Amino acid sequence: MKFVLITKDSALVESAQKGFHPDDELHVYADWRVALENCADVDLMFVDLIATLLEPHKIEGYEQFALAKMKHPVAGPVKLALLSPPEDYELDFMAGFPDFIYLHYRHPIDYKIFRRASTWV
Repeated sequence: MKFVLITKDSALVESAQKGFHPDDELHVYADWRVALENCADVDLMFVDLIATLLEPHKIEGYEQFALAKMKHPVAGPVKLALLSPPEDYELDFMAGFPDFIYLHYRHPIDYKIFRRASTWV
């Protein structure tokens, strides 16, 4: 299976690397724009909401990501797992898009979450 992880958090990268099976492919991107362009044959995309923000605590960057993903000819249909910020991370508000998120994970996020998710696609 092939997975994409969008994050700037090295702890999430480490958890993902531990969680997937040895024959799985994991591609990690800090920039969601680059990730969207590299989604050919991807089975599941994980996005760290914090990595999409243009300004800390302002949801606008996540909205831009969501709209770009939905319009993208290749990345659009790829199932998305949202990695929420920690509970104490405040956002100005949260946007929702019908049928946009396939899986939603809250912190703490460890390798087990990536292992389980890999069996659901």
